[in-house]
Amino acid sequence: MRDPYEVLGVAKSANAREIKSAYRKLAKKYHPDQNPDDPSAKDRFAAVNQAYEIVGDEKQRAAFDRGEIGPDGKPRFQGFEGGGDPFGGFRRQQGPGGAHFEFRTAGGRPTGDPFDGTTDIFSQIFGDAFAEAQAARAGARGRPLRGEDLNAVLEVSVEDAATAAKVAAIMPDGRKIAVKLPAYVEDGQTIRLKGQGGQVMGGEPGDALIRIRFAKNSRYRIEGRDLHVDVPVPLKDAVLGAKVAVETPSGKLAVNVPAWSSSDKVLRLKGRGLPEKAGGHADLYAHVRVMLPERDPDLEALMKKRS
Repeated sequence: MRDPYEVLGVAKSANAREIKSAYRKLAKKYHPDQNPDDPSAKDRFAAVNQAYEIVGDEKQRAAFDRGEIGPDGKPRFQGFEGGGDPFGGFRRQQGPGGAHFEFRTAGGRPTGDPFDGTTDIFSQIFGDAFAEAQAARAGARGRPLRGEDLNAVLEVSVEDAATAAKVAAIMPDGRKIAVKLPAYVEDGQTIRLKGQGGQVMGGEPGDALIRIRFAKNSRYRIEGRDLHVDVPVPLKDAVLGAKVAVETPSGKLAVNVPAWSSSDKVLRLKGRGLPEKAGGHADLYAHVRVMLPERDPDLEALMKKRS
């Protein structure tokens, strides 16, 4: 994996504010929602988040700068590479938790297998040691080991909010998770999804904190929990009266437009707005907009006759 400083485009001497600013700029640039036609954007977005998890955290950054962890955030074992006895010999390596292991080396590189070829056992022992070490550190801090909470912003349409739809949110690590909107949801509200946050070895995952943001809508205007929509009505229907189709968040609805309706006429559709906190729905108001026909000679002649 690439150096996290290089991924974020900052110098190793950069301060926390500069790192955070670079991260926000790149996260916005490569967010999958901003690049629907670029399949590589997701990988770039994930790389930016991985880099920020390392150098955006004071302790993680210090550990990386000391060479204790790699760019993927995983611990490095010092002493496996470089130097050594060119004629072979034994190297003693201390693992996590204080355990020691010996390896036969040649030219500074481990050869042979310290567990008679059972490499999976070797990996498992090291993994267990790390889990124990992490758990011990967590215990020393007086709290159980737990992954970090992850924050994401989810844009939802008026239709989604009104119908408590099931939508998808993209997390900072690139994961896409399903979110069932509650019956009542507000712009700016945060929804907590337990166990959908950061993962950690030997502990429980963190939570996902999804902040709801209502998407800008060219059809509806929101006033409180009420919705307002413009309804184009042909001149003939406005004069004689007719049924017209009105778009609502749950689908089209046939509405009776009374005869001699002008453009200031407002029709109230009860229960077709956004859900109320106490239950039920607010109202939708349809504003009549009278539309003149295109170049109607008969109408033009009539208007001239009456003038």
